[in-house]
Amino acid sequence: MTETPLHWWTARALADGIRSREISAEEVMRAHLDRIEETNPAINAIVALIPASEAIGAAREADRAVGRGDEVGVLHGLPTAVKDLLDVEGLPTTHGSAVHADAAPAKADAMAVARMRRNGALIIGKTNTPEGGLGTLTFNPVHGVCRNPWDPSRHAGGSSGGAGAALAAGMLPIADGSDSGGSLRYPAAFCNVVGMRPTPGRVASGRLGNGWTAHGVLGPMARTSDDVALLLAGMAGPDPMAPMSIAEDPARFAEVTADGPARVRLGWSPDAAGVPIAPDVAAVMREARGTLESAGYEIVDLDLAHALADAERAWETIEMFNFYASYREEAAAHPDRLRPDLLRNIRQGEKVTAAELADALAIRTEVYRRTERLFDAVDAIVTPATPVVAPPAEDEWVRVVGDVEYDRYFRWQMLANRITVTAHPVVVTPAGFSGALPVGMQVVGRNRGEFDLLSHTAGIERVLGFVGKHPERL
Repeated sequence: MTETPLHWWTARALADGIRSREISAEEVMRAHLDRIEETNPAINAIVALIPASEAIGAAREADRAVGRGDEVGVLHGLPTAVKDLLDVEGLPTTHGSAVHADAAPAKADAMAVARMRRNGALIIGKTNTPEGGLGTLTFNPVHGVCRNPWDPSRHAGGSSGGAGAALAAGMLPIADGSDSGGSLRYPAAFCNVVGMRPTPGRVASGRLGNGWTAHGVLGPMARTSDDVALLLAGMAGPDPMAPMSIAEDPARFAEVTADGPARVRLGWSPDAAGVPIAPDVAAVMREARGTLESAGYEIVDLDLAHALADAERAWETIEMFNFYASYREEAAAHPDRLRPDLLRNIRQGEKVTAAELADALAIRTEVYRRTERLFDAVDAIVTPATPVVAPPAEDEWVRVVGDVEYDRYFRWQMLANRITVTAHPVVVTPAGFSGALPVGMQVVGRNRGEFDLLSHTAGIERVLGFVGKHPERL
């Protein structure tokens, strides 16, 4: 481990090393600041940083706390940056939007950011995101395109694209994200890292407006499921200001260990009930299945058509309505300064009728129940994470997969969108490579079953062996 540069250590190894004083938080901070300086100009994952002197000062204070014998949190001394949709005290929140390009520094941390700080994380900046978190590719008029560390001519994914790229490039050991239609999952797949969309309420959110929605959630990203579990332990937990938050102690997530193949029965769907999949992605998934079966996993073919019936229609209605609820004021005041896709979503959401919304919410309930029943027969459900590998960085969305054309940016996201409607926790983890580009698999678990799900994906990672692989050119 000591021969490995600190920026490639796992988050758990860094945290353990800081607590045992094998390494110092200052050493860790300097290593990651140096890595950001070295790689970020080509990738554009980090869009704001606190002064280096302030970051190093915070790390030194973290070391003093260890030296005093203070009780420290699970994330103590770990540097991270926050997706530019959440407030960080002292830094602007631009939402990747021209409307907010000149935003003043936030006066307080968002709820999830404050929890990470209380658990010892050192917040040093903000990560890139598309305007308003729109879509699964990261580009915006304020900060530009976030590029893929595996091939900078390609997208890193989105909307937590800066987080995924920063992890893949070794700029950060952990990162947060949010997800309503794959925003934690697509960048994980494209960047060969791990992203989790938790059960709604697992990570308490201080969102404005409807605090009861199960649609958009906050969640952890890292380079392994073990590190995702560590970050979940430092992000999750109840809050009286978050009405859906789950009243369970998240500390147990730090104790996740990999399951062996003999303990896990996987339900396998090659296309999540008919989503078009590119041949190279399908080939990687077939190879991954063969490797898992050879290792002793029991895998059964699963037809998701009944469980996911009408999920796309429900997702679109709820998603568009939420865009209207969140951005109607910007649309009224600055329609000419919003991305056309965003404005189109807001206008569509404004026209959602009471009957359409009632139907969508009823469908979501049925999709949840039908999906939960599947776990009577399997321990986890596997699908591809994305239909294609990372697309070219100049693309605004993937317009064609096979012989299917897409007229809206979100149509090619349905592998993720359909699972969003189930409201079940899901982890995307590396499945393999198509040439030099990563391919991810989506692994779905029981409602509130994050502990078991992360145990399953940690075991899958041991067998497949793709976590921990880094881009050689950086």
